[in-house]
Amino acid sequence: MHPEDRSVVLYHPICCTCAEIAALLRTWRQSKAGSLKLEAGSILPRASRIRQLNPIRMPAKFHSISLIGLDAVPIEVEADISRATLPKFKVVGLPDTAVREAQDRVRAAIKNSGLPFPRARITVNLAPAHIKKEGPMHDLAMALAIIAAVGPPPPANGKKRAFIGELALDGTVRPVSGVLPAVMAALERGFDEMFIPSGNADEASLALGENRPGAVIVPVRSLAQIYAHLVGLETLSPLDRAVVRHDDDTTIYPVDFSNVHGQEHAKRALEIAAAGGHNILMSGPPGSGKTMLARALPSILPPMTREEMLEVTKISSIAGTLDDRSRLVTARPFRSPHHSASGVALIGGGSWPRPGEVSLAHRGVLFLDELPEFPRSVLENLRQPLEEGFVTVSRAQCTLRFPAKFTLVAAQNPCPCGYLTDPTTDCTCGQAEIERYRRRISGPLLDRIDLHIEVPKVKPEELLGRKESEPSGRVRERVGAARERARKRLTEDGLFTNTEMGHREVKKHCGLDGESEQFLLAATERLSLSARAVTRTLKVSRTIADLSGSDDIKKQHLAEALQFRTRR
Repeated sequence: MHPEDRSVVLYHPICCTCAEIAALLRTWRQSKAGSLKLEAGSILPRASRIRQLNPIRMPAKFHSISLIGLDAVPIEVEADISRATLPKFKVVGLPDTAVREAQDRVRAAIKNSGLPFPRARITVNLAPAHIKKEGPMHDLAMALAIIAAVGPPPPANGKKRAFIGELALDGTVRPVSGVLPAVMAALERGFDEMFIPSGNADEASLALGENRPGAVIVPVRSLAQIYAHLVGLETLSPLDRAVVRHDDDTTIYPVDFSNVHGQEHAKRALEIAAAGGHNILMSGPPGSGKTMLARALPSILPPMTREEMLEVTKISSIAGTLDDRSRLVTARPFRSPHHSASGVALIGGGSWPRPGEVSLAHRGVLFLDELPEFPRSVLENLRQPLEEGFVTVSRAQCTLRFPAKFTLVAAQNPCPCGYLTDPTTDCTCGQAEIERYRRRISGPLLDRIDLHIEVPKVKPEELLGRKESEPSGRVRERVGAARERARKRLTEDGLFTNTEMGHREVKKHCGLDGESEQFLLAATERLSLSARAVTRTLKVSRTIADLSGSDDIKKQHLAEALQFRTRR
C-alpha cells in the first residue's frame, strides 16, 4: 500500500505453508503501520512458492436455461474463485441432486479436457435463486464459468449466448431432455447464439423458423471444442436453416379399420369421435373387440399440423419420452396406462411437477381399458382436463399448467363377470354387485363423455366372412374433410376441433332452426339431460353435420347425437 495513493496489490497464496501465511500477515501489518513500505509488485518472502495473480475481478457469468413445466427461463451461471480458504466446490441457487452432483462431473471434465481447474474455493451461483434448478443441462455453462474465472474470459462480441448440455467425465457433451422448449424460450428472450449438444441438433433445429433470422444454434461435441471456439482457436458451424430436416409422417398403424369385422355402429361412433375430438365410452362383454377398436382409432385421425407437432414434441422432450431425438413427432400420441396407475402418473405432479399421461396424450388418444378398475379418486382427476383441456398442478414451490387436449377412449365390461349383455353366456353377478360396479364411475365423469356405445359380441359369420371392411384411409379422408370444415370455422377463435368450443362458440356456431330446437327441448325433458349434456350434444351434432357436409345442424344430426348419450 502506498501512503500517497493508497493503491493496493493483492497476492494470492497457492501452496503456502502456515509459516509463509504468517509471514505474509506480518508483512501486511508492518506495511499498514508504516514500518515497511511496499511498492507495487514487491517480492514477498519465499516468492518461489507464491503466484502473483491478476487483480480480483467480478465473477465470470454465462447463461443456461431451466425448465419450469413446459416453459423455460434463462439462468445466469456465476463462478467465483476464492483462495483465502481451503479448496471446496459449492453450488448455490436452489439446485436439485442432479445439479449438486455436477461438481464431480464438471471437475473431471475440465481436467480431462486439458483445461485449468483451480485448487481453491469455487462458488457457482445459479440465479435467480428462488427458481429450483433441475437436471444436468447446466453442466456446460458451469464449466465455462469456472474456466473463465481462472483465466481471461472469452470475448462475447456483444452477443447474448446460452449454453445447454450435460458433461461426461472425459469432457464430452451429452444430449439432455427438454432442448426444444429451452431453445424456443431462448429465441423468444433475445439470445443470439445457443450452444447445444450435437446429439440434440435435429431436435433443436425444429425451433428455427421465420422469427429471429439472425439467431443461430451451434452443436457442440466436447468442452474443449467449445472453449476453443469461444477463444478463437476453432470455428464451429451453426445449423443451416436451409437444410434443417423435418421428417414426413410415415407412421405405420398396428390396427386398420379393415381388420375389424362387423361393429359398424361402433365404427361410426369412432368416426364421429375422430372428426370432432369427442370422448367415447365402449361397453361390452369380453372379446367383443373394444380394445381393437380403440387401437384402430389413431389410424383414422388426420395428420397433425405443424403447430400441433411442435406442441407434442415439446411435451415429449420435457418428459424424456422421445424415442429418436433426431425426429419431429409426427404421429398422434396413443397412451394406454394400466389401471393401477396413480393420480400423479395420470395427471402429472411430483415434488417438482412433470407432465402425466393426460399431457403425454395431448392432441392424441388416451385409452383407459377396464375403466371401473381404476381407483375412483384417480378417475375424478380427469374432470378438469376433460372440461377445460388443461390440468393445473399446484405445489408449495409453484403452480404449473400442462396442456391436455386429448380424445378419451374408455372401455368397460357391463358387470364384474362381464357377461351381462352377452346373449350366449349367463351372467353370474347379483344386482347389488352390478350396481356397486357401475357406481365406481361417477355421474359427473360420465356426463363429460360425449359418446356412449354398446359393443356386442361379433357374430361368427361376420368374423369369418369374406366381406371386406372399409379401410382406415377412406375413413381418414372423411374425418380430415370434417376437421378442415371445423378448422376454417373456428380459426378466428383459435380452436382446432368442435370439442374445444366453449359456451360462446357453441352459441355462435351451433344455431338451430325452429324444428330442431323443439326436438332438442323434448329430448332434454324426456332424457333428463343436464346443461353440460345438452352442450355436448350440440357439439356432437355439429361434428355429424360436418361429416355430412352440411353448414347447418339438422334434426337428423341431433337424433344421431342423442342416441349416443347414456341412459343411466
